[in-house]
Amino acid sequence: MLLLAGLFLLEAAQGLNAANLTLWDTLKPLGEKAEWGGPGDWKAVPSDLFALEVDPKKSSSDPGYYGREYLFKGDAVVGNEKIAAVFHSGKGTVILSSTEKEVAEIQPVKGATIKHFAVLRNAGDQVIIEATFSRANEEKKVTFTFGKDEIVEINPEDKLPAMTITGPIEYGIVPGFVGDDLILGTPESERETLYLPSENLFLALLKGGNQELVMTWPKGRQQMKLKLGAEQDGKRPIQAIEFENDGQSIYLAALSAPGIWHKEQLNPSYLEKEVRSEWKPPFPAKWQTQLNESGVTTTYAFRSSKSTVWRGVPGSYDYPVWLDGDNAFYHLSKKVPPKGESVIYFMEGQNTPASVMTPVDVMKATLGRPMSEPILDETGRKLRTHHRRGGDGVRRACTCGCTEAIQAVFEAGQEVERRDYITEALEDMIYFVESHVGRIDEYRHFADDTIKFLDSSAKSNPELQSFIDSLKQITEQIPQEYNVQQENMKSLSYAHELVGRTMALTQKKDPGNVAAYMELLKAWRGMGGAQDYIVAQCHMITRKLFQEAGYESASDPKAVLLAQEVRSRCRQILRNPDGYEIWPNY
Repeated sequence: MLLLAGLFLLEAAQGLNAANLTLWDTLKPLGEKAEWGGPGDWKAVPSDLFALEVDPKKSSSDPGYYGREYLFKGDAVVGNEKIAAVFHSGKGTVILSSTEKEVAEIQPVKGATIKHFAVLRNAGDQVIIEATFSRANEEKKVTFTFGKDEIVEINPEDKLPAMTITGPIEYGIVPGFVGDDLILGTPESERETLYLPSENLFLALLKGGNQELVMTWPKGRQQMKLKLGAEQDGKRPIQAIEFENDGQSIYLAALSAPGIWHKEQLNPSYLEKEVRSEWKPPFPAKWQTQLNESGVTTTYAFRSSKSTVWRGVPGSYDYPVWLDGDNAFYHLSKKVPPKGESVIYFMEGQNTPASVMTPVDVMKATLGRPMSEPILDETGRKLRTHHRRGGDGVRRACTCGCTEAIQAVFEAGQEVERRDYITEALEDMIYFVESHVGRIDEYRHFADDTIKFLDSSAKSNPELQSFIDSLKQITEQIPQEYNVQQENMKSLSYAHELVGRTMALTQKKDPGNVAAYMELLKAWRGMGGAQDYIVAQCHMITRKLFQEAGYESASDPKAVLLAQEVRSRCRQILRNPDGYEIWPNY
């Protein structure tokens, strides 16, 4: 029987609410797991220590009894209906379990044992344990706080050397929110360590697909790295997380549900077919995965039904992932080919039951809304508008949509009577073109500034020259693409010239007006199409830079610091994207 199942049975037998926390004393120090016994062999530590006295009421009235501390004869165990934590004094570790099974083994101080437990609070809603870790002549006090949910706070008295968290981790995810997440699996690498950018939130997907571990931490100088295990079939699995806490708290949450994440192998048989996955979502949420679109790793949220999508670079295609009731489907194509693995997971809720805690919920609960909001950046995820007049203007605000609206007027022979309507539609289109040109200029300035920053960084960090060169090559693609399409994009003066030529056709009715307008339509759309393409290309190149800065810096902690600056610049320019550059998980 699982440890936590034993906890449930004991709580039920005692008539306790299963949501309440319970603190146990194992009565003897734990050795090997086979010798642990279970709650039936342990002692529940009462929240009121006067209950341990012969005459509790009399003792509670006598201040001589006040301040008594509970003395553990064995090790401490804390549990609620969602998680259990077992303190193993001999090993100096804390074993965290979910409703399924063991999630992680936490070692706050390497090579230490737990010398002493102090109960700072023991109530039905919260348990706080202060553990004193001892090695050689050194002692470190670490406080562990438990509530009614899945979250555990680990708060050191002062700065600790690297804390180790060992568990059956199959994938580690550094979320982006604005930009694509970094997903780290079992790399084909000779490296023993992967250094990660510190983004205040980390998601570990555990083997089996039913559990995950969420980590959060406040802003500071924390450093995080993944230790890789021995090579297995040419790959090195993630063995442990090593975390330098900068003297601040770290929060862990063990989330559990059947199919809380899933791995799908995308083989060639998926090409141009509707394929139903064996995975079924355990609850409603914003389920997402990453696929390859035009050579760039792209995040796709599962839509609620089958549909199509139009994208600035690849054009129109069937949207590749969706849900139909409890079934998940893929439809992959040459534009989004079946390649490698599709990892399905969620970070945020979407019609998610209140009983289910999401990774973002964990972050908000632990870091607070003021710190979480800049990370989630809901403001930055809002699309900028192309609509000059809001809902009063042409609804499909683009060169194709506006020219189509004007075309209908010419084909109806109403170009003279509806001259004012055409004027307004042309103004809508000019606003759209100016917005596109302005957005492209933003990307060009971003590229120029980033190239200057990388050149400067290369001078002060010559040992990172290869890494910097790779990022510079990606960034340089933005001005290169612009130069190739510059002639096709024309200019704002050219757009205003087209306005004049279009309005000239509204002076009088003429049988040739429709044909003349259709020639202008081609010019409008040729210009607009080139601008659409460049906006989308700039966006995709920047997202690729954002990704590669994170992935390629993993071998060197110095590179990680530079990567964090590059990623910050990318995140800033990716905010409030244009509808034609948007990636489909928005």
